[in-house]
Amino acid sequence: MDTWAGHEVPRLPGTGQPLALYDSARQAVTPAGPAGTATMYVCGITPYDATHLGHAATMIAFDLVQRVWRDNGLSVDYVQNVTDIDDPLLERAERDGEDWVVLAMRETALFREDMEALRIIPPTHYVGAVESIPDIAEKVETLLKDGSAYRLEDGTGDVYFDISAAPRFGYESNLSREQMLEFFAERGGDPQRAGKRDPLDPLLWRGAREGEPSWQGGALGQGRPGWHIECAVIALNLLGDRIDVQGGGNDLLFPHHECSAAHAERLTGTAPFATHYVHAGMIGLDGEKMSKSKGNLVFVSRLRADRVDPMAVRLGLMAGHYRSDRAWTDELLADATTRLERWRAAASAATGPSGEALLAGVRDRLADDLDAPGALAVADAWAEAALAGTGADAGAPALFARTVDALLGIRL
Repeated sequence: MDTWAGHEVPRLPGTGQPLALYDSARQAVTPAGPAGTATMYVCGITPYDATHLGHAATMIAFDLVQRVWRDNGLSVDYVQNVTDIDDPLLERAERDGEDWVVLAMRETALFREDMEALRIIPPTHYVGAVESIPDIAEKVETLLKDGSAYRLEDGTGDVYFDISAAPRFGYESNLSREQMLEFFAERGGDPQRAGKRDPLDPLLWRGAREGEPSWQGGALGQGRPGWHIECAVIALNLLGDRIDVQGGGNDLLFPHHECSAAHAERLTGTAPFATHYVHAGMIGLDGEKMSKSKGNLVFVSRLRADRVDPMAVRLGLMAGHYRSDRAWTDELLADATTRLERWRAAASAATGPSGEALLAGVRDRLADDLDAPGALAVADAWAEAALAGTGADAGAPALFARTVDALLGIRL
C-alpha cells in the first residue's frame, strides 16, 4: 500500500536532546532514544469514515516523536497499518449500500491527503491488513501448533488466543480483571462468546461467514484475521522482535495493544514487545469524546474545505499535552489561527532575540515527554519579543521559522 508524499524537514544546528516518553506499562517517563535506528509502530485507521480530529491528534503526537528522534540524528523505521477489512468497515458499507473495497480505498486516499496537509512525516512502511493475510494466517497456525491458540468446537472455524499462554497478560494496561472485562466488551471483544476458555481470550481468525469476504488461510481454512494479531504480525515482520514505541490513542491500550503485545511475545519469546507503549488522549467536542456513534466528529477534510489553514489545525491540537483528553472548540481554533499569524509576522522581522536560545528551549520542552504546549510557549515568547523589536540577532527570524518547521511541523 502506498503512503503519502513527504516534505523536506529542515536541518537544525547542533544536536537535539534525548527523548523521554511516558510508558503506559511502567507508568513513568523514561528515556526513549535507542542507538542507531529507532523503531515505531502506530495503529492506523479502519477506513470507513474520514479523518477526524482524534485521528489527527494521535498522528501529530507520533509525528513529534519522529521529529525529535531525527533531530537527535537517529534513523527512524516507522510502520503504520490500515485495517482495511474489519466489522465496522463492512457494517458501514452495508448501511450505505456501497462496495466495502471502494469505501476503504476512498477513505484511505482521503486520509493520505489529510496527513499531507497536516505535514505528518510519512511512515517508512504503510501496510494494509488484506495484503498481510498470508503472513497473519501463518502466525495463527504457529500459535495453534504450540497450544497457545484453539479452535472453537461450534463449526465456525473461529480461532482464539488462550491468554493463559501469556502469563504477563495485563502488564501493559495495568487494569484489574474487572476493568479488562468491561473494556473488552466495549471495544470489540466478545466476553460472552460460548465455547471460549476465558472470556478475555481474543479472536485470532474468523472463519468464513455467508455474505462476508474471506481469504484462504492455509490450514485455517477460509476466513479473515482478528484485529490484534494483524498489528502484531505486521510489526514483527517489518520491525523485528522488539520495537521502541508502540503507539495509538488511549482507547487502544486495552484490549488492542495488550493483546497484540501478548501475541507478539508468544510468537517470539521476547518480552516486552515494546520498550514504550505510548498513548495519545482523546479529543472531545461540547464536553463529549468525539465518536462515530455520537455523530459529533469534526473532520480534517471538512475544515480544509472551509479554508481553515491546516497549520492552525495542527497548532490547535498541539495546544494541549498529547496524553491529555481535551476539547476542540471554536475558541481553540481562533487562538491557533491568531498564533499562526503572529508567528508568520515574527518570522518576517528584521531581527529577534537569540535564535540559539529559542531552539534550545523548544528542544528542551519536546524532549520532556513531548511537551508541545511548553514548546509553543517558548515560541510565543520569542515571537512577541521579535514583534516588539527586542533583540539584535539578524539570523534569529530564519532560525525561528526552521525550528518550528523541523520540530513542530509548522510551515510559516
